[in-house]
Amino acid sequence: MALAADGPDAARCPAEGTVYYRVEGIWRMLLPERTAVFERFSREYERVRQAEGWGLPERTYYLALPFRDLSGRHRDVWAIRRRSYQTLVAEIVEPQAKAAGRPLRVLDLGAGNGWLSYRLSQQGQQVAAVDLLTNAVDGLGAHVYYGRPFLTIQAEFDRLPLSEGQVDLVIFNGSLHYASHYEQTLAEALRALTDEGQIVIMDSPFYHDPDSGRRMVQEREERFAQLYGFRGDSLPNENYLTFDRLAELGRQLHLAWAIHRPFYGWRWALRPWIARLRGSREPATFVLAVGRCFDGQDGQD
Repeated sequence: MALAADGPDAARCPAEGTVYYRVEGIWRMLLPERTAVFERFSREYERVRQAEGWGLPERTYYLALPFRDLSGRHRDVWAIRRRSYQTLVAEIVEPQAKAAGRPLRVLDLGAGNGWLSYRLSQQGQQVAAVDLLTNAVDGLGAHVYYGRPFLTIQAEFDRLPLSEGQVDLVIFNGSLHYASHYEQTLAEALRALTDEGQIVIMDSPFYHDPDSGRRMVQEREERFAQLYGFRGDSLPNENYLTFDRLAELGRQLHLAWAIHRPFYGWRWALRPWIARLRGSREPATFVLAVGRCFDGQDGQD
């Protein structure tokens, strides 16, 4: 059910009577009982991100993303995100907007500091940035650094404050692997999509061998325990995808997947071969998986 305006910075749910408020430019639509569920995860996540040096409280830093990392701390990561973004725009956003003949209504899930929402809004798309974190360095609060406005919403993926069929494109922006149950999270995204809409999974780690994904999670948890005193497992996240898991999700949810593989450079391309030579686990692969509903027949690309 659509929310009813209750002043310039408040919206009321007619069915439940709950009032949601916009605070410091961010719509706070995470229910109080759900806030407690994510409290420890958010606290630990912010601590790790701060220790790793993400974000920089300077406007020029945010306006340069993803093309340049002016902090100099994560240039390799942003180089990957730049190529993912360029592929997203060229292969998905621009063709879909051209076919629609109008700006797209886009949901940026896991928006973080809002860089993707800003870039897409620059192109004229209508964008809503959704995340749990609201801090002003690495969360939705960083929206103050962008000149072009976009909607910012604190909410969870499995309870989107949207009506059915409200958006044209849902982008899981380096974020689907934080979901606890992919089926539930993707089903909620499908609920918000138009019939011709698309889902994009971008910058989440993919593996061919699920054992490599499990080993990656174990390595990360052991590293976090050593560095921070916690394992980072406060929520039962799925943490990674495999191509078999993606195909299974497609069958269950009647989604046809198209896979786009950006070229991240020769050093990145050689990583699987080097891992085999060293006897190491398979390194993560990053692709753009684009899902569109089909009629129930075989829809896997």
